[in-house]
Amino acid sequence: QVQVVESGGGLVQSGGSLRLSCAVYGSGVGQSTWGWYRQRSGKVRELVATVESGGATHYGDSFEGRFTITRDGNKKTLYLQMNSLKPEDTAVYYCTAGSPTSTAWGQGTQVTVSS
Repeated sequence: QVQVVESGGGLVQSGGSLRLSCAVYGSGVGQSTWGWYRQRSGKVRELVATVESGGATHYGDSFEGRFTITRDGNKKTLYLQMNSLKPEDTAVYYCTAGSPTSTAWGQGTQVTVSS
């Protein structure tokens, strides 16, 4: 069974940076795509970025250039470096990872960007 635990959220001023981390637990997770999603208040959950086991990345609209997703397979940890943050980036950020038999979502970590 796969489990993921996010950390690193918090309050930051507009223009600032944060790095989110996600610890991935379970067997068989190394070959799967891992990703970050977010959900702003009153909005549907949206893709931020994903990274394949080989390192190929995919970003949702408006994130590439400000956000960078990376993964450390040895540490089983996923990261999201967020720069030039804007108030509209305020959201709960979720990590997801899977194995051939299951997919896990974390509880989310709150990111609040003040103007």
